[in-house]
Amino acid sequence: MSKTKAGGTSKNNRDSAGKRLGVKVDAGDTIRTGGIIIRQIGRSKVPGPGTRMGRDYTIYAARDGKVAFRQTRIRRFTGKTAPRTEVSVV
Repeated sequence: MSKTKAGGTSKNNRDSAGKRLGVKVDAGDTIRTGGIIIRQIGRSKVPGPGTRMGRDYTIYAARDGKVAFRQTRIRRFTGKTAPRTEVSVV
């Protein structure tokens, strides 16, 4: 016989740390070469002139200048176009 009453198990007690994603530098701000502009999962924002994309989809500055954002449309593999935000350093 058990000395304690039966207790249920908890299934939702797991949690992970935040990934610190998002826009790190606003439009019009100055940035140095190598500075991170956006950390993202997937390719929701695309690099433009003066920026590069890392292998984890982080967009960073390839030269010194001011950050600018603009709406653009990219062509998908299927031929459809999709709206994206283009990040550039001017």
